[in-house]
Amino acid sequence: MRIFMSSGSFDRSYGGPAYSVSRLGRALADAGAEVGLWAPDGSAGRSDVIRASEGQGEDRLARLGGPLQAALETFGEVDVLHDSGLWWSHNHAISRQARQTGKPVVVSTRGMLAPWAMRHKYWRKKVAWQLYQRRDLERATAIHATSPEEAGHVAALNLGHTATLIPNGADLPADTPSPETAARTGPRKAVFLGRLHPVKGLPLALEAWKAVRPDGWVFEIAGPDEDGYRAVLQDQITKLGLDDCVRLIGAVDGNTKIELLRAADLFVLPSHSESFGMVVAEALAHSLPVLTTEAVPWPDLERNDCGWRVPVSVAGLSEGISTATAQSDEARIAMGERGHDLVRTQYSWESVANRFLDLYSSVQTGFKTGQVA
Repeated sequence: MRIFMSSGSFDRSYGGPAYSVSRLGRALADAGAEVGLWAPDGSAGRSDVIRASEGQGEDRLARLGGPLQAALETFGEVDVLHDSGLWWSHNHAISRQARQTGKPVVVSTRGMLAPWAMRHKYWRKKVAWQLYQRRDLERATAIHATSPEEAGHVAALNLGHTATLIPNGADLPADTPSPETAARTGPRKAVFLGRLHPVKGLPLALEAWKAVRPDGWVFEIAGPDEDGYRAVLQDQITKLGLDDCVRLIGAVDGNTKIELLRAADLFVLPSHSESFGMVVAEALAHSLPVLTTEAVPWPDLERNDCGWRVPVSVAGLSEGISTATAQSDEARIAMGERGHDLVRTQYSWESVANRFLDLYSSVQTGFKTGQVA
């Protein structure tokens, strides 16, 4: 099967989809599919997020550049188009390409229909919704969601589709420290990892950290700046008097990111909205307990006793920080081990790729027989 996969970008600054889309492409290639990765900014050709395939599929994963039409011509015959994201002109162009060539198209909404996301830049999205976006979703052969909450956002819009639910996968670290070596000395560390963007809820987390100010803890915030938002956060940190215990450490990747997670005792994601929360899976894979909000679709944290979900508010995050930092090292280590086991057993990329191959086969067959929505 030949799959053309697109994302808004594969640069690290684009956030979770840059990793999850490219990692899915690798997993599909390992499973035997021919995969072409393309983004309108040309990042498929330069991004270090797209790594060589870990299995036998390295020669089946193509990095495509240039305009959309040129990339499709370079890739050749396509069985399924799989587009991740909404609202941009290239998303509409892919929908149009599917109609013109008579090919099925799967659309991953990537959280972009969530209420918070719909309110962000509302007027631009309202115009796009009326001009093309709703119609493109209605015409999609299938819509994919990574969580029940995201599937619910699709259902609420009455698009004529029931979203297919397939979570993202997660990679386990090559070696996992034992509980004994994971025990910490010195200050305990809570970490955030992600884009510095209003959707991530960091101002709420800073207010909550000020309210609790847990003794013997520091809070490290890692991630690329977006539209100058780092300066806004730094100003808030200083005004709250948190310069001694909260640090903005910039973007991290590769071994630096691994070391950041291994040196941490708690992962904090205070988001207003997430379609999946890729960094939650990464933190759990590194045996970290996770504190996040009810806007992040990870009920498995509570079901498996490997983290907490709290209301999206200063009060909710304050209570969560108090509870998480009051745990003993042994209790947090045990929670982290349960999180690691959860990722190992339920979020492997191999199983995710196989579920997508089933979806592609289904939409391809249904498209040919006219039995698709």
